[in-house]
Amino acid sequence: MIVGTAGHIDHGKTTLVRALTGVDTDRLPQEKQRGISIELGYAYLPVPGDGDRIGFIDVPGHERLVHTMLAGASGIDFALLLVAADDGPMPQTREHLAILSLLGVAQGAVAITKVDRVDTARLDAVRVEVQALLAGSTLQHAPIVPVSALDGQGLADLRGLLLDAARAQAARGGGGALARIAVDRSFTLAGIGTVATGTVHAGAVAVGDEMQLVPGGARARVRSVHAQNRPVNEALAGQRTALNLPALAREQVQRGQWLVAPAVALQTTRIDVQLTLWHGEARALRSGTPVHVHLGAADVLGSVAVLDAGDALVPGGQGLVQLVLQQPLGAWWGDRVVLRDASASRTLAGGVVLDPFAPARYRRTPQRLAEIDALRQPELETRARALLALAPQGVDLWRLAQAAGIDPQRFAPELPEGTLQARTSGQYAALGAAHVDAAQAQLLGVLGAFHERHPDDAGPDAARLRRLALPRLPQPLWRALLERLLRQARLAQSGAFLHLPEHGVRLSATEQRLAQKVAPRLAEAGFDGAWVRDLARDAGESEPLLRTTLARLAQRGELHQVVKDLYYPQAAIARLAGIVRTVAQTNADEVTAARFRDATQLGRKRAIQLLEYFDRIGLLRRVGDVHRLRSDSSLFVETPT
Repeated sequence: MIVGTAGHIDHGKTTLVRALTGVDTDRLPQEKQRGISIELGYAYLPVPGDGDRIGFIDVPGHERLVHTMLAGASGIDFALLLVAADDGPMPQTREHLAILSLLGVAQGAVAITKVDRVDTARLDAVRVEVQALLAGSTLQHAPIVPVSALDGQGLADLRGLLLDAARAQAARGGGGALARIAVDRSFTLAGIGTVATGTVHAGAVAVGDEMQLVPGGARARVRSVHAQNRPVNEALAGQRTALNLPALAREQVQRGQWLVAPAVALQTTRIDVQLTLWHGEARALRSGTPVHVHLGAADVLGSVAVLDAGDALVPGGQGLVQLVLQQPLGAWWGDRVVLRDASASRTLAGGVVLDPFAPARYRRTPQRLAEIDALRQPELETRARALLALAPQGVDLWRLAQAAGIDPQRFAPELPEGTLQARTSGQYAALGAAHVDAAQAQLLGVLGAFHERHPDDAGPDAARLRRLALPRLPQPLWRALLERLLRQARLAQSGAFLHLPEHGVRLSATEQRLAQKVAPRLAEAGFDGAWVRDLARDAGESEPLLRTTLARLAQRGELHQVVKDLYYPQAAIARLAGIVRTVAQTNADEVTAARFRDATQLGRKRAIQLLEYFDRIGLLRRVGDVHRLRSDSSLFVETPT
């Protein structure tokens, strides 16, 4: 269990921690000289009977060091709020209590310190003030313990209360969560290398594990681990840890970064948050307000965009907001966030992260607000199901799992019957059953209309059909949808082209005879292609009959009609398409008629005709005087499924 002290400057936080643990958390020379905590301090108290330890984070109480207090408070399990008996609640007492409440810390106690300095009447008066202060906060039912670090009064009661809470503490970060450590300090030890310390927010980190810095991206293996100030093989969620990372330079590791398992590494500059404006605020929180955003041990500047409460959030009110950050930070679903004003003089609001992948556009639409509402569900699988019912373009389950700190490769939810799933290396997407039916109807309808407009074409290739029918459907789901329709025989494929089954053309015996007769001449034609009149003359057949036969072969995907009456066999067009790709790869995806002409040794007119044909079937796209290779086209490379 991690205990965080809180309270006004000079109310005895460091002294009380020393009395409880025997450790002086003021380690810096200037802290000794001035008698105040400037940096976070750490101490540990053994829990008799189970071998565990309580970790104490002693935070500064000075108003100018609240950002440091927040860096330590984000990972605590138990809040120990201190109020000096001679002073009573002071400004930083109130702000620290607000911070603890906005961080959702509901387990804690209040220690009224320095009781040796006051009489009973004063102590009773301070107790009443504290009870009034706690009203409406997450600690409103917290026990109040009078103590004196000087004569030991109440220390046994407080120590017993902390030990009981530690024994009852439930493990954090279950459900398959991977390791995430909020870094609050780093230093170098001679002969050891870089050491990073922080609170384990989720999962477990062990010797030999690879960890990634977020933001940043640098990776390093853990050489050794300390947890709760002892060498161990593994540090668990809810513990203070120190990781030896010799592959990293001290300057690479800064307070506010995270050390995370690479599978869940992410960084963001937009976060959708369920936010509560502190009830003690005098004014509403409006869109556009500049704020300090505290998350984990990070403090970054950003601005607020209110999503669902008009343009402002009233004091004590809750609402959805998007935080737009000036620099990236690590954030995951369920993380707590605290906002302070632009001058960092007071705490404004706090909340919980719902989506670290918040969109920049359409963030206030009914569709988006419904999606955010679905993200409020407490369980990952429940969130996935709720989103599937809403999302016509499907759900990126890989990203959803990553945002929850879960290994996407191990995420295998039970989804409703009829759900379309597409899982590949580095991708996992799903489309809800109702949206699958709608997508299939749209695809088949568009394909039928295509056949009506182009009765002599075999059909579009997969990339072109996607652009025509379902351009926003993610590629993995598109491929899975095609595979399902092909298995169900509701869709057919001829070479690289897709068509409705009834659009497939069967040749008559005469047409089969003609096809076999002209096949050698077509193959010999090479890059020049063959004209209907020449084929009919050489074969001694009727030109109209042969024209009909070749059109049917083109409809089956066996031939390509580049211009009227000019045909190429599949093999020749495939070779020409290969040349197109080669030219494009050496010229920034651009193909000009001159370059294609030189590469094929064709005349300029024929080169232009072929490029325009490749434009029509979706291999290229005409942009001004050049043709650009479509990156999504698989024509003449592989089958669409």
